[in-house]
Amino acid sequence: MTVEMAKGVRDFPPEDKIIRDKLVSSLKTVFESYGYSPLETPSIERLDTLTAKFAAGSESDAAKEIFKMSDQGNRELGLRFDLTVPFSRFIALNPNIKIPFKRYEIGRVFRDGPIKLGRYREFWQCDVDIAGTSNMRSDAELLLLALEVFKKLELDAYLEVNNRKLLFGLMDYCNIEPEKRETVIISLDKITKYGTDVVKKELVDKFIDKHSIEKLSEVFTIKGTNDEILENLTNIVTSPIGVEGLNELKDILGYLKFVEHGKIKLNITLARGLAYYTGTVFEGFLRDSKVTSSICGGGRYDNMIQMYAENNRQYPAVGISFGLEPITDALKLINPNIKKTVTEIYIIPIQTFKESLVIATKLRESGLNVDIDLMDRGVSKNLDYANTLKIPFVVFIGEAELKEQKLKVKNMITGVEKLVTLDEVYDLVIQERK
Repeated sequence: MTVEMAKGVRDFPPEDKIIRDKLVSSLKTVFESYGYSPLETPSIERLDTLTAKFAAGSESDAAKEIFKMSDQGNRELGLRFDLTVPFSRFIALNPNIKIPFKRYEIGRVFRDGPIKLGRYREFWQCDVDIAGTSNMRSDAELLLLALEVFKKLELDAYLEVNNRKLLFGLMDYCNIEPEKRETVIISLDKITKYGTDVVKKELVDKFIDKHSIEKLSEVFTIKGTNDEILENLTNIVTSPIGVEGLNELKDILGYLKFVEHGKIKLNITLARGLAYYTGTVFEGFLRDSKVTSSICGGGRYDNMIQMYAENNRQYPAVGISFGLEPITDALKLINPNIKKTVTEIYIIPIQTFKESLVIATKLRESGLNVDIDLMDRGVSKNLDYANTLKIPFVVFIGEAELKEQKLKVKNMITGVEKLVTLDEVYDLVIQERK
């Protein structure tokens, strides 16, 4: 039998999993500091719950990527493809929940789509959402939360923000027919990545009027500070939906005046999808990094939860999702010294296994991560093992050390050896952690 992995999934060896777990721990710390509580939803949902997101079950390309199955009662089920649908279903099934409801969830999602570089069939999402409030204070809070994540992870990153209502207002100003607005917005979303000339050619290919393209080109090359861009747009946007979007952006940026300049940038070409978002949209990017894709993104989706609620009650909502994969890649670039094990101390017993086991237990009880040779190998082989795994400290325990009631500790980074007490071993490791 030839053993192979399923297509589109991955194993994460310890050196990768350690980074990912540390990242998740940091994310949880920030999420909870803002008052968001953990929520866990099942990986399996009813198929009609999943397909409700796609126009009440229509077989769009995205809907076709759902992993489908059935149980022994022939009920149609599927694996969740994001964490927003289960969250929306949860809110709908708990109508008496206190509003606003603030939650975070970190978990696996599944998509049966084509496989290519950077795209997998099983991956993790790290979502933060708030349901039940429509004012822009919630949107501003999520932007602050994202900036706190960047700070916690020591990432040089910034946020881009826009509003889809404003985009539709700009479509009105540029005389784009209603039936063509969504396809035009899809093209405009590519300006940052491909440039204005490429997008203008794409709009020509989509049979957009030449005069409209010129007006679009004027509008979407407006430069300046956030306030200067908003001032220019105030003189342009006149339709009710556009004015509403413009005012929402003014509210958000007004709340965040104290944020360091350059951390939040207004990008009026940012769209992030079409049917999903209803207002604010935002994305986070790294500066001067080989990781050029967004590291987080989100926005307001005021109509999603209502689809699942039997009472047809409106639950305005806004959320943000952090990309575990691109952030992990960025952290690896920042700190190439990757840990291959969580072990902080490796004990080498020299014909003293029973006594060494007692000492290992005491060190573990003090909160240290301790491994011990279980194979009765020689000193040189044990040192090679510890060095390969980049374990920072090795402790030798022989009869001489036991008589002196001290331990011989070797710092595997500096090569320095010294005799220390049990308490001093603890202090050495704690200092290394810092």
